[in-house]
Amino acid sequence: MKDTDIKRLLYVHLLCIFSIILSIFIPSFFLENFSVLETHLTWLCICSVSVTAVNLVLYLVVKPNASSKRSSLSYKVTRFLKCCIYFLMSCFAFHVIFVLYGAPLIELALETFLLAVTLSTFTTVPCLCLLGPNFKAWLRVFSRNGVTSIWENSLQITTVSSFLGTWLGAFPIPLDWGRPWQVGFNSLKQQSR
Repeated sequence: MKDTDIKRLLYVHLLCIFSIILSIFIPSFFLENFSVLETHLTWLCICSVSVTAVNLVLYLVVKPNASSKRSSLSYKVTRFLKCCIYFLMSCFAFHVIFVLYGAPLIELALETFLLAVTLSTFTTVPCLCLLGPNFKAWLRVFSRNGVTSIWENSLQITTVSSFLGTWLGAFPIPLDWGRPWQVGFNSLKQQSR
């Protein structure tokens, strides 16, 4: 059982990585002048949508957790709406956290919010797909020694890695590029234009 879970988990992660790679190349066929660097906001939206769609489809197909006791349509619709509300709440919470950590409130509000959406896509969506809108299950998984399956262990690792990667990616932003030891970086930046 554990070997099959490991294989299914590997396939899920590889397909998510593949969806990120496809979100780089596929839009260039449909959008004129598309570039990840020049149209980064469009790419963030496309990447978030593709990763969310792949996560939803894969978790519905693979079904790593036991099926719910309730299978009525109203229960499924209510659960889906709760998941959407949790996702939106996480987007707004991350946006507020980013602003409190120093992101511009007005000038780059769209960029900051899309960063929050992207982080929610890589943290909240897998949690919602695996655990659903069950806050007690979230606390159990992210508390000390609360993991009961390999899927939940993977969920912990990917969530913590996403937070750590976001922080490490944003860490060098406040560097003052006008210092004498950073002159080489400015000339490289101007040469690339």
